[in-house]
Order: sequence, then structure tokens, then C-alpha cells
Amino acid sequence: MRKIALLATLLLFGWGLNLQAQKKELSLNDAVLKGFSTLGPERMSNLQWVKNANSLSCTSADGDEIIEFAAGGNTTPMVLLSQVNTALDLSLARMPFIRWINNQEFYFSSKGKYYQYNYQTKTGSMIMAIPAGAANLDFDVARKRLAYTVDNNLYLATPSEAAIKVTDIADANVVSGQAIARYEFGIGKGTFWSPKGSHLAFYQKDETAVADYPLLDISTTPGTLRKIKYPMAGQKSETAKVGIYNTKTNKTIYLKVTGDPEQYLTNLAWGPEEKFVYIAVVNRDQNQMWLNKYDVATGNLVKTLFEEKHERYVEPEHPVWFLPNNNSEFLWMSERDGFQHVYRYNTDGKLLNQITKGKWVVQNILGLDDTGKRVVVEATDDTGLNIYAYVSDLQSEQSERINVEAGVHRFALSDNGAYLLDRYSNLQKSSVINLINLKGNRLKNLLTSENPLEEYRVGTTEIFDLQGADGTTLHARMIKPSDFGPQKKYPVLVYVYGGPHAQMVTNRWLGGAPLWMHYMAEKGYIIFTVDNRGSKNRGFEFESVIHRKLGDAEIADQIAAVNYLKSLPYIDGDRMAVHGWSYGGFMTTSLMLREPGTFKVGVAGGPVTDWKYYEIMYGERYMDRPEENPAGYKKARLMEYTQNLEGDLLLIHGTVDDVVVMQHNLSLVQKFVQDGILIDFMPYPMHPHNVRGKDRVHLMNKVLSYIEDKLKP
Repeated sequence: MRKIALLATLLLFGWGLNLQAQKKELSLNDAVLKGFSTLGPERMSNLQWVKNANSLSCTSADGDEIIEFAAGGNTTPMVLLSQVNTALDLSLARMPFIRWINNQEFYFSSKGKYYQYNYQTKTGSMIMAIPAGAANLDFDVARKRLAYTVDNNLYLATPSEAAIKVTDIADANVVSGQAIARYEFGIGKGTFWSPKGSHLAFYQKDETAVADYPLLDISTTPGTLRKIKYPMAGQKSETAKVGIYNTKTNKTIYLKVTGDPEQYLTNLAWGPEEKFVYIAVVNRDQNQMWLNKYDVATGNLVKTLFEEKHERYVEPEHPVWFLPNNNSEFLWMSERDGFQHVYRYNTDGKLLNQITKGKWVVQNILGLDDTGKRVVVEATDDTGLNIYAYVSDLQSEQSERINVEAGVHRFALSDNGAYLLDRYSNLQKSSVINLINLKGNRLKNLLTSENPLEEYRVGTTEIFDLQGADGTTLHARMIKPSDFGPQKKYPVLVYVYGGPHAQMVTNRWLGGAPLWMHYMAEKGYIIFTVDNRGSKNRGFEFESVIHRKLGDAEIADQIAAVNYLKSLPYIDGDRMAVHGWSYGGFMTTSLMLREPGTFKVGVAGGPVTDWKYYEIMYGERYMDRPEENPAGYKKARLMEYTQNLEGDLLLIHGTVDDVVVMQHNLSLVQKFVQDGILIDFMPYPMHPHNVRGKDRVHLMNKVLSYIEDKLKP
């Protein structure tokens, strides 16, 4: 029997090798350019809930129609592209990206114009043209008005009237209607329509005191300098205001916000009755927040509803969320108990109760269920690897996780609160889209994507836990080649990010890894990533332990992971490389210089090399100001360690990077030159912080070829 079993095993092994031999090899070009298209999981285009209806709509795969999926399970065509083209005298090649106005009408933009269409009457019209040069568009479709910016000023357009100048400020240093604070604190835009459209709130920032930073444009002859405003840690910052424009009187008032002019005005939200605006005011030190209520008519402060403070930092990222049909109660998301959870307040600032509680992180409020007594939220589990939906009683801390398969889920709640659109993936499934109820029962499967890499040779992806430097459990991901043999010795490429607000390892398709990692694994490498302390979705203490000492805990955890790798019999501990970008570039260079000899080669893209060169909003949150934390800044400064370099280091930077400005890399290169130490440097001309498009193939080819060359046995 043993001989038969052995023969069967050998035959099966040989058959498996033959199947692998027949599969296609993944090219770097395909891995980089097709990872989100033909080699990515199948998707459903423009899938969304129809407004005020218990049905979903999406664009058909060929783009010729909009299809409706009813909650009861029926699937019917709603709109043909030919009907839209006929009604609007257009010649669209495929259905545009639409947004529902009500359960019969939707709108879309095409070639600089907004259109609306009624699928019941098969009629439509052009709403208005988008003015030339308009940016930061904020369309109020119900009242057919468009807020937009041109240069530094804010405008308002309607179908029938000339454009209205909401602001008319000649000084280019004063910018209205755009996002402020460099998109920190969850700020993603600069204009905010009131619920009934009678007012438009907008951010205004004065950057007069902020230093100009030069970016070289080589596309002109001779080259020219493009100046951006870049407030570096410890220097002067922008000052912010909030304007309230009255659409009936065409007059603007500014909220009377007192305090340090360089404080942050974050998480702006309207009250449902349009009488009040709510703003989370954060001091520049970012260790105290006041939730303030302002009168729209006068701009006066009505009341500070409550305060939050922490010796490290506070970071509100979600505005108040008013309960539907309730003008006196709202929900607030806070990390005050160590994990981001939901709290219920009244508009006098009284805490009514905490709604969610536990060692898991609430990410979004989806809405109320069909009873109106429970809130539905999107949140992690206690590992941080999965994202689920929870239903929580508004009056208590009782939360129930909706029973769905493990994975990273993204949900959308129907308007009546009874159904969820559930999109998810995990290590085994590339993409699944279901219509479910709030008990987790599947009402209809809309999509189960096949493995898009079925025809290619790809290895295995594993997620597992290991112990960090202080014993903390860390999540790790390992990619092995398809022909992995435990008796072999493999070189390792460690990919690192390591900073706050990012999580590399999750229970989604491919474990969250990009396809170039599988391309590299097939060349005979183990690809490894660990989320060290400082990364997100593990609670405030896990993330904020890095405060005032960026690099310390992160490096210690990465080294603990390296030691784990070296304990494995199939790892070649003498042939290890590390690569990362942005914060990962900082980590890559830190590991090469502060833990010399650990890695034979490092490739750092867009690295922060000295935190005093980084922006105020992010940098001061985690490091305080340079004058307040000189020892912390010096210890994290990479120029302090250049003489430690062992092995090969490639530094990469986009020449017009406006996030991690090129001064970081050039200052580090300068120090290497002064020390007489040879390193390699690769600029990507006219690319910002990330290299995209076809040039990204060149980038990844440069990164991986460099690693291969330097790790040759």
C-alpha cells in the first residue's frame, strides 16, 4: 500500500508540475499595468442603490444599458444607451457614470455639461454647462447650481444666470473653496451645501506666511520654477476661515472663530435645520479639540459642545452625523476609549451614551436600520484583518456583527435601512457582490468573480501572526513562488510601509499585495511584509506609540520579523532586500542605516529623511515641533547615520514631488557625498509623489532589477 501511495503522490506531483508548466508567465508589464483591469477581479460598473427605492442599478458589461436588481431578486433592464442618446441628442459610446436624483431620474456629466434623464418617461435635458477652467466642482443637483473654483476664488453657476463671484480676492495667497490643512483630518473638499441649499459653507485659507517651495518644470525651454505653498514643521502655517454664503441675499459672512490663527478648522457639518454649522477646532499642537456650534445668521459661537484632549494627539476625521428626522441628536466618532467608536450626543453637548464598544475600529456610519432604532456601521474585527458590518442599538452598547464570510467587506445601506449591498474579497475569493439583509442572509448573488490569475503561474499567499519587539502580536504576509520547495534556500524581499493610516496586511484578495510581488516571487524570491506598531486598525495605543520617536518601534518590530524569517529553514538570511515608498522609504533607509548589515540591499522611494522638512499637519502630529522635540528629530534624521551603510542603497524620487519634497532625498545624497560613500540615485522627471502610467513599469523594473543584481549569490 505504501508503494501505491508513493506512486500516486509522484504521479500527482508530476501532473501538478505539468499544469504549472502549461500556465503563462506573469510579465512585469502586465503585473503593473493590468493589476486593476484584465488581471484584477471582475467588477460591476457604477453599482449603486437607486434613490428611495429597494433596488440596485449598474451598467452592463458592454456599457449599453443600465440594469436593475430588485431586493426581491428580479433583474430587469432599466435604460438603454440608445434611449439616452436619442433623448439628449448625444452620441455616447457607453453609458456614463450616473447618480440618482430620485427613483426615476439620474444625472451625469459628459464633455463639460451636466445632463438629467427620466427613465420612466424616456425624456431628458441638458442642465448646464460647466464653466471653462472650473475646478473643485460641487453640484447641487436638486437646485441645479454648481459651486466651483477658478484659481483662488469661489464661484456659483446656475443654468440661467451669469456666474456669481462668491469671493473676489486678488491676492493669490488667499484661497477659497478648496480643501485646507493639506487634506489631513479627513478633509477632502472645500465647499459644503446646506441640506436645503439656502447656504454654501466654504473653507478659506490665507497662505501669506507659508513659505514658497520651488518645483522645477523641465518641459519648458529654459526650465521654469513652479511654486507651491509648503508649510514645514515648526514654520509658519496657513490660517483658516469658514465663510457662509447666503444664496438668497448673495451675501457672505465668516464664522467668528477665536483662538490661535494657526489652529485647524476640521470636520465641517451642517445641522439639518440650516441654522447651525458644527466644526471640530483642533489646536496647532494637535492635542486638544473643541466641537463648536456656530450660528449661521451671525457667525457667532453658540457653544462649545465638548472637548477632547490627549497628551499625544487627537485626530477627528468624521463630522457630526445627525440622526434622520431628529434635529437635536447626532453621532460622533472618537478614539477616546482607545478604539474608534460611536457616541450619541444632543445638540446641547450632553453625552447620551456610547453606542459601540470593544477592541475593534469603527470606520464608517452607514445609516439607521428600518426600525430607526439601530445604527449600522462598517468596522474591523478584533484582529483588524477583516471588515464587517455591525448593527448597534442607539440606546446602549449592544452591537451585533452581521453574519457574513470573513474578509474585507464594503457595504452600502439601502435608503429604507433594510438591505445591504455587500462587496468583499478574501484570500480565497477575488470578488463577491451580494445583496443581503441585516441578518446576513443572502437575497441575491450579483457577482462571484473567478480567479483572474487562473491561467498564470502564481505562488501562495499566507497571512499569519508573529511577535513584535515588545511581544505585541503583529500581522504578516508571505508570498512564496509556485514551485516552492522547503528544502531550498530563498532570498527575501521585505516590502515595508510601517506608518500611520496605512495597513498592508488584510484578509482580502492576494492579502492586499500588488501583482508585481507575485511576479518577483516567481523569480525565486520570498516576498514578505509585516504591519509593525504604528500602522492602523489596531487601536490608538498601537498606532500612537510612535509619537515623538518615529522609527524606533517600527524598526524594532521589523527587526523582530527579520529574526523570525531567519529562523525558517528555507530563508537565506544573507540575501535579504528591503523596499518601500514614502513612509516606507523612510523605513527602508532607516533599516539600512540604523540596522546596518541586516539587509544586503535597499531601495527607498520618496523617503522622508528629516522630519523638519515634512509638512506641519502630519509631521507635528507625530513628532511635535522641532524646537519641542529636538532629540526625537535628531534620532529620526537619516543624515545622522550615513557612515553606517553596509550593502547597496538605491534612492528614488519624483522631481516634482509635492508631498515628500525632493529636499529630503537631495539632502541625504549630499551627506553621502560629504562622507565619501557611494550610493545610487534615480530621479523620475516630472513625476509627483507616485510614479504612475507606463513609467511605473520602468520604475518597478528599476527597483526589482537592482535588487536581483545586488542579491546575486
